[in-house]
Amino acid sequence: MKIVIIGGYGHIGSYLAPKLVEAGHEVTCISRGQSKPYTQGPAWREVRRVILDREMSPQGSFEREIAALNADVVIDLINFSLESTKRMAQALKGTNLSHYLYCSSIWAHGKATLLPATEDQPKFPLDEYGIQKAKSEAYLHALYRQEGFPETVVMPGQISGPGWAIITPTGNADYTTFGKIQRGEEISIPNLGMETLHHVHADDVAQVFFNAIVHRKAALGESFHAVGAESITLLGYAQAMYRFFGQEENIRLLPWDEWCAATGDEKWIEHTYYHIARSGTYSIEKGRRLIDYRPRHTLLETVQQSVAYMVEHHWF
Repeated sequence: MKIVIIGGYGHIGSYLAPKLVEAGHEVTCISRGQSKPYTQGPAWREVRRVILDREMSPQGSFEREIAALNADVVIDLINFSLESTKRMAQALKGTNLSHYLYCSSIWAHGKATLLPATEDQPKFPLDEYGIQKAKSEAYLHALYRQEGFPETVVMPGQISGPGWAIITPTGNADYTTFGKIQRGEEISIPNLGMETLHHVHADDVAQVFFNAIVHRKAALGESFHAVGAESITLLGYAQAMYRFFGQEENIRLLPWDEWCAATGDEKWIEHTYYHIARSGTYSIEKGRRLIDYRPRHTLLETVQQSVAYMVEHHWF
């Protein structure tokens, strides 16, 4: 099939594009520039690159350019607003489209309630990013029910893997925390350290998209979590990282206000707040049942790969 990946050189696309090429598909990746993928291999020689910038294009022109490619499958990895989703869906009508896959986020859920959370639970997103993702999901599912628009929604967790800043045991992306742990220094964690994170290797996120395409009939009109098989508490994560570096635990638990004062960086404080306020564990049972999703990477393997890359490339 002819498949277009919008954002194909980013975290998810770097693993997804080669899978699709190796499965015999004709793959076009949409990119804003000449960025290199996070993975290497001969499959990339078969990928066509098209330079388009969604944010800089006049309203509607980006979607028309995508529609003009007349793909069988469009995978939309960098869509952050309901209006953009509406324009894309309308533009793709009348093309050869048989499947539109939209990348949402577990952030569409908002604060955790019943755990593990399922894809179909009521959603109460906390910020504009999550609100727009949730609205786009609802719009697409309604369009499927009312008009048969062939859509699937994928909801990744905290995407991780070699080459980018992952969420740390303090609930934000300040990777210097790993440097402190490597040196055996003290780190502080908010509250009792019992809030949870749900990392996932980008390769496993790519697997969800790939399997949804393979199992199209079962995937149409559905949302699927793209997360690992387990989540982890902040405390458990910190303990695992001290063990990884061969250091004794040196963890201080602080009430939220004290932790904020000790951290002193509004950017990281806000980042942590939005991660731990959600504090979810997300079910992958529907993905297992309908599209045969089987995570290949454990949570600790994923974060250890990511941190090992940081060490090797002297990030701290």
